Amino acid sequence: MRVLVVEDERNLADAIARGLRKRGMAVDVAYDGDAGHEAAFVTRYDVVILDRDLPGVHGDRICADLVASGALTRVLMLTASGTVADRVEGLQLGADDYLPKPFAFDELVARVQALGRRATPAAPPVLEVADLVLDPARRVVSRRSVPVDLTNKEFGVLAELIKARGAVVSSEELLERVWDANTDPFTTIVRVTVMTLRKKIGDPPLIETVVGAGYRIGEVPA
Repeated sequence: MRVLVVEDERNLADAIARGLRKRGMAVDVAYDGDAGHEAAFVTRYDVVILDRDLPGVHGDRICADLVASGALTRVLMLTASGTVADRVEGLQLGADDYLPKPFAFDELVARVQALGRRATPAAPPVLEVADLVLDPARRVVSRRSVPVDLTNKEFGVLAELIKARGAVVSSEELLERVWDANTDPFTTIVRVTVMTLRKKIGDPPLIETVVGAGYRIGEVPA
């Protein structure tokens, strides 16, 4: 997931960025409205964490312009004011969520993750890449029309990688999407599952390891 933090309180902006990076997200930071507005339209972000009261271009303007552009980017608006009227106004501007300061960081992370899932276009009923077909409804996988027997976790990992459409999916994201909350975050279970999944779906290889970032299904060798 790629996130843009637009916040003029530098210490807060940097703290948010550090925390989200530890969760496996790619994070860019802008410290004023001008830089934030430019960045939001240069790069396709899944989520923009947007302070409402910014120097330069106001946060309201950035939010409104993103909505008007039709981008899939989701906006989490931050503000020092926590009144109901202020929250309503922010949501009416087109923000997808609203979080008053001060806030608990874990709540921020949860909201960003939820918005990130909404930023991804709805997946088709049957997922296909090269000669591999995954049917989520029937929970079956085949390659070259030959059934592939996968565990529930292997199935979940493969579905997430296909839905990413070539983007890198981190181990942390796979752990959050496929395993439950009781799973040890320091476990090697994702790496082991990907290794067995590779063996089961066979050659030519489909899953690529991006060192230090995660996994993706990219271009398939001829």
